[in-house]
Amino acid sequence: MMMDTDPTLEARKRPRDIPQKASSRSTRFFGSFLGYEGSPRRVLRIMLEFRKGFRFLRRYDKAVTIFGSNREMMPPEVYQEAAKLGRLLAQDNFAVFTGGGGGIMEAANKGAFEVGGQSVGVNIELKNKQRQNPYVTQSASFHYFFVRKVVMAFSAQVYVFFPGGFGTLDEFFEIVTLIQTKKIEQGIPVVIVGEEYWRPLLDWIRVTLSQKYQTIDANDQDLFTLVTNADEAYGYIQEAMKERIEENGQ
Repeated sequence: MMMDTDPTLEARKRPRDIPQKASSRSTRFFGSFLGYEGSPRRVLRIMLEFRKGFRFLRRYDKAVTIFGSNREMMPPEVYQEAAKLGRLLAQDNFAVFTGGGGGIMEAANKGAFEVGGQSVGVNIELKNKQRQNPYVTQSASFHYFFVRKVVMAFSAQVYVFFPGGFGTLDEFFEIVTLIQTKKIEQGIPVVIVGEEYWRPLLDWIRVTLSQKYQTIDANDQDLFTLVTNADEAYGYIQEAMKERIEENGQ
């Protein structure tokens, strides 16, 4: 006996067609992000870059990462303060890490270089090739920004932020978020240098984020410390490191 087929049931059994337009859009998006349109070669390349980065970091027991603008038009006094802090930290046996470029990064590397310290550049490969400053004595270069960011974050016992653009602000908020969410060790010093540059941002964080919208707790503002110059930054870092050593019983 023949039974009628339910056309609705049959339709449900058939695999659904994936809209080609949406699929191609997502492929283009992830293709541009992935580089090889999701090819397994990219996964392998990422793994190799991470392995290279962590092997590179094995050389350094005590490190500070200094962030700041890559541009050459910074006020001379800001450049001089970055160079001075790089010099002070290198003399205290810190390996001075930067992004390896010009501007603030060059200044911090220059300060470390001048006193024979470890002057480290963690560079990024760009189509218009970022210039590595001449004061870098040890370096590693990465294709992917996110690998480079992990290496620069993982390397340090101290983070220092001088004035900079979107990249510097991105790094600042990421580091603070990682500490806030306990993905990075609590109490690690985060120092921001330059009252004139940072004060408007800190006022916005206090008034808009903390007080008006309450999107952060008031004590989240204790995750970073504002200083005016290199001497003050170095003094704060010394005290913070001493406290951490005493807390850890070392």
